[in-house]
Amino acid sequence: MAEIRIGHGYDVHRLAEDRRLILGGVLIPHRLGLLGHSDADVLTHAVMDAMLGALALGDIGQHFPDTDPRYAGADSMQLLRHVQSLITRKGWKIGNLDATILAQAPKLAPHILQMRLNLSAALGCELNQVSVKATTEEKLGFTGSEEGIAAHCVVLLERMQLPLRREPAKVVPL
Repeated sequence: MAEIRIGHGYDVHRLAEDRRLILGGVLIPHRLGLLGHSDADVLTHAVMDAMLGALALGDIGQHFPDTDPRYAGADSMQLLRHVQSLITRKGWKIGNLDATILAQAPKLAPHILQMRLNLSAALGCELNQVSVKATTEEKLGFTGSEEGIAAHCVVLLERMQLPLRREPAKVVPL
């Protein structure tokens, strides 16, 4: 049986004027964007936190602190590639991930496939290993009143199978 780890990630950002709305690396036309130190891509942030959490490696705030000017306006897909590299170096790979975006507006259905394609490319996995869904909260709470957007992600990591080392055949004298 394969060794597995499961992680959960959550992120939220406030909606603000004069900001771009980027989710899963997709620039989405909307009158408001997400406010944050980086590009504030809540979906990608939740994915990274789930991956880091699965291996007890902290969270994105520890790896990419908002006090570090190097990450001001950072492309979250680039940060995701870095987290993927870290996970790979530790001997793990994506089994699958399931993410949900909570947003009253805009409608995200037309952008879901591109989000999945972007995430699977950054993670080096198949499209069928990446699920992204979106839901409203029926105008309830801060997402329902369009104050912000949130995302949850659950990820399954699998230990990479190392190739079997074959010992050279030993010559046994007769």
